[in-house]
Amino acid sequence: QVQLVESGGGLVQAGGSLRLSCAASGRTLISYGMGWFRQAPGKERAFVASINWTGVSTFYADSVKGRFTISRDMSTNTVFLQMNGLKPEDTAVYYCRTYGDVYWGQGTQVTVSS
Repeated sequence: QVQLVESGGGLVQAGGSLRLSCAASGRTLISYGMGWFRQAPGKERAFVASINWTGVSTFYADSVKGRFTISRDMSTNTVFLQMNGLKPEDTAVYYCRTYGDVYWGQGTQVTVSS
């Protein structure tokens, strides 16, 4: 079993930055690819970014390319999402998840005001 806990969300003005963290417990994330997803009100959960288990390969949704960066720290069993140049359309609940055996966190709210 893996427990994932997201943090770092909040309210920010357009153009601002936030850094989300996803801390894992119960089992090491060393063999898991990891991803960030988001769900805006009235919309389906959508892919944002992913990183492979080595941290070498990353992928991004077109809507966040060049603004968001996913990274991981194996020593602390944590995955990060650095979000710069935030836009109101980035407002959503952000979730992290594992690939392979699928585990989800509870989500953290990000609200971007215009």
